[in-house]
Amino acid sequence: MENKACLECGEPIKGRADKKFCSDLCRNAYNNARSRDKNNLMRKVNGILRKNRSILEANNPHGKSKISKAKLLKEGFDFSYYTNTYTTKTGKQYFFCYEQGYLPIENEYLALVIKKEYID
Repeated sequence: MENKACLECGEPIKGRADKKFCSDLCRNAYNNARSRDKNNLMRKVNGILRKNRSILEANNPHGKSKISKAKLLKEGFDFSYYTNTYTTKTGKQYFFCYEQGYLPIENEYLALVIKKEYID
């Protein structure tokens, strides 16, 4: 009978013939390492979305305000990431990070808004 080696640590495996790991610790470490890249990408994107949301929220304490695009960029806002968009009947497009949103308006300014459906 041939002794198999643990896929994680290489130690000999004792027990059933179809075992792949010597312990639960090695099994968990192996599976966590396999899914780490996918989880890191999602963690990074979620972090950017949270940061964008908090920047919008901090600059919009009363539910409606106006701010320059340059100020948001200076605070670290990333315009490439948002959770959804809303296009009005007149063709204006709002961008949202969860319930916090913005509408590009004249001269590199943005109108900040809160999407009420999320709150109610």
